Amino acid sequence: MKQMAVLTTLTLLACQSATANDDQMALGKKIFSEQAQPACTVCHTLSDAGSSGAVGPDLDELKPSQSQVREAVRQGVGVMPAFEDGLSAEEIDAVAYYVARVTGGKTE
Repeated sequence: MKQMAVLTTLTLLACQSATANDDQMALGKKIFSEQAQPACTVCHTLSDAGSSGAVGPDLDELKPSQSQVREAVRQGVGVMPAFEDGLSAEEIDAVAYYVARVTGGKTE
């Protein structure tokens, strides 16, 4: 009986985590494609988002980690502007998670 309760708890936690990850992926894609101003798609190539920008690096090739994306979005890099004033911490985390996940970069 105790083992069944532990298994049920672990299953529920896994489902909640998967749902949270799905929500974060959807939010991250929306921010990447639409919400950030200018949209990330203008400059970056990312096949999952259907973008083929040529100003910034090709993210499919770069495969940045979640922390690399987070810092680039917060502080800007080269000609890329900082988005810290235009996006919340939650939104920055979501877009960083999304880009890292779809490119095969390291996630936290």
